[in-house]
Amino acid sequence: MSTAAPTETRPQAGEGGGISAAMRTVWEKWKAGDVGSMPVIVGLVIITAFFTAKSSIFFTAVNFDNLMVQAAGTTTIAIGVVFVLLIGEIDLSIGYVSGVAGVTVAELQQPGSGHNLGGVGAIVVALLIGAAIGAAQGSIVAYVGVPSFVVTLAGYLVWQGVILHLLGSEGVIGIQNSLINNVANYFLSDTVGWAVSVIVAVGYAASVVGSYVSRRRAGVATGSVILMVVRIVLVAGLAFGVVAISNHSRGVAFAMLLVVGLVGFWSYIASRTTFGRHVYAVGGNAEAARRAGINVPRIRVLVFMISGTMAAMGGIVFASRLNSVDLTAGSGTILLDAISAAVIGGTSLFGGRGRVSSALFGGLIIATVSNGIDLVGYSDAIKDVTTGLILLGAVTLDTVSRRRLERSGR
Repeated sequence: MSTAAPTETRPQAGEGGGISAAMRTVWEKWKAGDVGSMPVIVGLVIITAFFTAKSSIFFTAVNFDNLMVQAAGTTTIAIGVVFVLLIGEIDLSIGYVSGVAGVTVAELQQPGSGHNLGGVGAIVVALLIGAAIGAAQGSIVAYVGVPSFVVTLAGYLVWQGVILHLLGSEGVIGIQNSLINNVANYFLSDTVGWAVSVIVAVGYAASVVGSYVSRRRAGVATGSVILMVVRIVLVAGLAFGVVAISNHSRGVAFAMLLVVGLVGFWSYIASRTTFGRHVYAVGGNAEAARRAGINVPRIRVLVFMISGTMAAMGGIVFASRLNSVDLTAGSGTILLDAISAAVIGGTSLFGGRGRVSSALFGGLIIATVSNGIDLVGYSDAIKDVTTGLILLGAVTLDTVSRRRLERSGR
């Protein structure tokens, strides 16, 4: 699994040397235990090949769009989970926090209710509530010292009760606001989709090249130019490929674009900002971080705020996808799927290692397994067993990788 700290603090390969040197560098990292996202990517390819062989519907543009929307809610929540795991904590309340946000959005958009804030207003309030919940729970963890497991388990029960109370008299609230419903049900036109792919490819290339130039000017190791070019080509090819597939159906799903945007934004925060470096430092060794002058309690509170906000955003996606909320909002496998997505994608349960992109890879794994099993007609029991085995394999690989990295001194 991925064991990467922010790129600013991670040893880099030397420049030049051609393709052989670049491949040798990658091989040395793998031998040391830093396997990056490769196991997840290989696993995703194998799972896709398996279900493609089992169902003629699986590898189609229509199902691809369905899969992207299906993965959006879980992946969004998993982004917040990544940050919590990076500081060595856990958040068990995210499922019902997402449910509270979904109910909030549904309640505040009702026409003629006297508190109809419209789509934008309802979404903003829901996100603020998620952040406030995260701040409250994070403060108890950071300043009172109650373990996050206990605090968020209590939150799990409290927010479940809040949902039951809010919906007790109605049971179901339909969402009529088109802006909210479009979060998970809007698809871009073909032209806009191609424009987005160009923006993504150019933006990623500019980011990578800009990082290379700034490192070179600062006299810091820049890494292999060959690998840099390969990454740019792969990302550009993936962007254009996704749009090409989606345009054979309804077009690029806005939900997918939202997830990619959130992953890109929070990846920048985690890897390119002082706050991100402090998150990794706290997760690596909280006492050492404190001695270095980092305000550890504040970092913990902010991380739980991020978790609450992303859980709220995920709840909005789920509510939008169903065009309604009911008494089951935030229940089911949402909590376990989000945590599993972060861990399967490569975030360490031991803190201090992982990338925000872990949420995207893990979310795709979870959604692909669920989608494929439903199409093939296997039972929910098979789905649970398969997801559990994948999670166990991911944690086992992370444990082995950590030991090998420690022995290699990385």
